[in-house]
Formats: sequence, structure tokens, C-alpha cells
Amino acid sequence: MSLHDELTAIQHSLDDLVRSVARLEEQVGAGLDIRRVRSDTDHLRESLTLLKESAAGAGPAAGRPALAMVSIPDTPYDSTLWADAEDEGLGARDRRAP
Repeated sequence: MSLHDELTAIQHSLDDLVRSVARLEEQVGAGLDIRRVRSDTDHLRESLTLLKESAAGAGPAAGRPALAMVSIPDTPYDSTLWADAEDEGLGARDRRAP
């Protein structure tokens, strides 16, 4: 399935969910719980709209920064880098842990 097809399928499912929540609200009444569910469906609708807008003008990798390979050498670090650092949880070099 293409991205457009996936977004369309999600939109249809979300529309079904909104209709189901409206029917449920008629049966249960407008209590706090149903308002929260309705609010969640509204947020989903807004999020899907934003997702559609960001995906509309871009390719599959749009909006993502390019990942660059970083090589880490196998040679040991210079020990002077850690000269005045404290061991985690043990305190300074001249003190002992309890």
C-alpha cells in the first residue's frame, strides 16, 4: 500500500471511530469519560491532518535529517580526560565509598 492509501484508510477508520463515539455519547450521556474520549478522537483527527500535510509535499525521507555514519576508534581514550572527574556514586578519587 502506498502512503496515500494508508493515510486514506486511517482517515476512514478515524471517521468510523468518531461516529461510534457520537452514538455511544447518545447512549451514555455527556459525562466526563465520554468527553475525554471525544477529546482524544479530536486530537487524533488533528494529528492525522498534520501528518497528511507533512507527507503531502515530501518524499518518504522528508522531514528527517540525514544520518551520517560516525566511526569510533578502538584506541583507548586519553586518561587525562578523566583526571578531575568523579566516579559515579563513589565520590572523588581521594575518598572512599561508605
